[in-house]
Amino acid sequence: MQKQISNLDKLTLSNDFLFKHVMLRKRICKHILEELLHTQIADITYLEAEQTIDVYPDSHGIRLDVRIADAANTHYNLEMQVKNPVNRATGKFLLPKRTRYYQAMLDTDMLQKGQDYDELSPTYIIFFCLFDFFQDTQRIYTFKKRCLENMNIELADEAVIMFLNTLGTKGDVSPDIQSLFDYINSNTINSNFTREVADTIVEIKNDKKVRDAYMTYEMRMKDLRDEAHAEGLAEGKAQGLAEGKAEGLAEGKAKEKTATAKRLLSMGLSVEDIAKATSLSVEQVEAIKAE
Repeated sequence: MQKQISNLDKLTLSNDFLFKHVMLRKRICKHILEELLHTQIADITYLEAEQTIDVYPDSHGIRLDVRIADAANTHYNLEMQVKNPVNRATGKFLLPKRTRYYQAMLDTDMLQKGQDYDELSPTYIIFFCLFDFFQDTQRIYTFKKRCLENMNIELADEAVIMFLNTLGTKGDVSPDIQSLFDYINSNTINSNFTREVADTIVEIKNDKKVRDAYMTYEMRMKDLRDEAHAEGLAEGKAQGLAEGKAEGLAEGKAKEKTATAKRLLSMGLSVEDIAKATSLSVEQVEAIKAE
């Protein structure tokens, strides 16, 4: 228990658990959205923080850090992305297809709740990236659908994807957004806004309910990892022994890890947690998730 508390004390804003709790502070989250989008937002409502949407029983579940709607019914999904996953088999980066999948699942979720397709809410999927995915040093990369033959023609589907590059040096952002990037990168406090964020993190870490929630979260993650590992071990060993060869045992061990990873993905664990639990690389877990 003491170790779990100590782990909480060491968390920074780039951690999923802490990022979620900071974004659940309405004033901070609303201010970030307003600064990013250069608009005034009357109010925001939290839908389901850190929810897993399973649209179909056999589909991949996707873990969403913070999902929000504003007074105009625009929906926002805020994600923290620490690593840049790649499929080791193909060498392709996985983040672009992940955004496509996220968008599809968000839209399908809204449709299943009774909306007609022409009533789909405008959406913003926003990734806070601790790396420069596009390697153009832009602070923000914003994507909308446009006609290749005439880039002035936009497909007004009201779906926007934004990659925030905390390491970027090109493009204008507000002072508060830049100070937030600096804080995410190095815990540097250089504005009133990041002072507020830092004070909020201290408050969150000292909140008994949050500390209890973190201990419960850590224990639940451990139980799920142990359960999935035990099931995967039995399955992998049985398969390896049935083959009756050394290479079969090695393959069985690999399949054990794959089976464990798949079970943990279906339970909604993060890729980073699964990588730690299975000794697979983040890239390998991402490849399994993309299958």
